[in-house]
Amino acid sequence: MKLVSLNLNGIRSALGKGLTQWLKEENADVVCFQEIKALPEQFDVSVFEDLGYACHWYPAVKKGYSGTALLTRITPDFVSKGMGIDLFDAEGRLIRADYGDLTLVGAYFPSGSSGETRQAVKMEFLKEIDLYLNRLKIDRPQLILTGDFNICHKPIDINFPNKHLKVSGFLPEEREWFDNFVASGWTDTFREFCSEPEKYTWWSYRSGAKAKNLGWRIDYFMVTNNLKSKLAAAAIRDTIILSDHCPVVVEIER
Repeated sequence: MKLVSLNLNGIRSALGKGLTQWLKEENADVVCFQEIKALPEQFDVSVFEDLGYACHWYPAVKKGYSGTALLTRITPDFVSKGMGIDLFDAEGRLIRADYGDLTLVGAYFPSGSSGETRQAVKMEFLKEIDLYLNRLKIDRPQLILTGDFNICHKPIDINFPNKHLKVSGFLPEEREWFDNFVASGWTDTFREFCSEPEKYTWWSYRSGAKAKNLGWRIDYFMVTNNLKSKLAAAAIRDTIILSDHCPVVVEIER
């Protein structure tokens, strides 16, 4: 089972940069998108359906903002949208699908880079997604969580870490949340296969960051530890340029 996740930074923009062709070449079973930034009626959904995907769109109430989506060639047993919290559900931040004993959660974590108010929203989201996942684990213990976390977990995951110690996305309290999250029974799939530095998933559009590889690894596939033995592969597709993020991929034996 091959799964892909990508923050599009606008689905209409990504379509103009070759998203459909890349999906055809990647040939994933399931695709999770973040930051679709559009309503389904604002773009041609048939291009995804023509590739064999059933599409579940979860746009934000605010036009041109946030939103997630699930594209799947495998028919899920169950799909749900949202966490049951108005603040985050209005922003279309989480979508879930069950496949037999396996549950996939695609999420777009808030950014705190615009100031203290949004940083507080981000910290509240971290608390609430913990609660959501812990409740889900009771009946659905085999979980995959993917998406844009807007957090670099460790110094290896960011360029010049000492320069970013007071920057949202690498704050001590955010990294502490990540430490506690992993300690509660989760595995970072990419680091199971690659321990090399300078492996990133997001680059600012400013100052030629991509060309200089001044990036951040903020997009993840995390799995509960009971799925660790089923991991077949994990990768970052850093040569694919469809937005300011690149795709991340995982393959799991079913």
